[in-house]
Amino acid sequence: MSSVKTRPSGARRTRTQSERSSETRQALFDATIALLHDQGFNKMSTPEIARKAGVSRGALTHHFATKEDLVISAVADHLTQVNTKLAAFADTYGRRGGSTDEIVDYLWRVMFDRLFYVTLEYLPEARHNEGFRAGLIPVVHEFHDRLDAIWTALAAHRQADPASVRIVMNATMCLIRGMIAQTVLRPADSTYYETLLEFWKQQVRDYFSTIAKHSEPQP
Repeated sequence: MSSVKTRPSGARRTRTQSERSSETRQALFDATIALLHDQGFNKMSTPEIARKAGVSRGALTHHFATKEDLVISAVADHLTQVNTKLAAFADTYGRRGGSTDEIVDYLWRVMFDRLFYVTLEYLPEARHNEGFRAGLIPVVHEFHDRLDAIWTALAAHRQADPASVRIVMNATMCLIRGMIAQTVLRPADSTYYETLLEFWKQQVRDYFSTIAKHSEPQP
């Protein structure tokens, strides 16, 4: 009777080539976003990205021919992660309920936690580099499309008009982007930003209250 060979208990499974490739790409994405945030687009180099990711320069160039190609893919990965978190928040919020203040506070935390600071680092290059801009535009469009889907789901949870909710949520995102950009040259003024957020929360509360009244059946 032939014996059946089994892997010893506790032995690590050999990763497939596809798994190794995926892990390498993810390490490069994470390193790219971190260096964009810490150093900016122009100061960041592909050799430094490779070192931070713990991979060889050859491995980097095998996957990405240029720094621009890598940044585009890293930004796409980063935005996908953000959308996943936003969708989970919207789902949880919809099931348990909550105030509109929670929504504004959550969006502020998401945008302030590197997301828009990273955006500020690659936007100037995208403005003047046509090829880089062309690669980023569909990535950002997909992010906005997914955001609109999340806002639509949020509207359904609150039994509100989706178009109206998309407007107020996208306006919230635009306000937060402007506030975060301002922190670059006005960094130590928490009262200023808190006051603006409180003002906007009141606008959102009033807006949703108006939507709810208009959606009520008339006698």
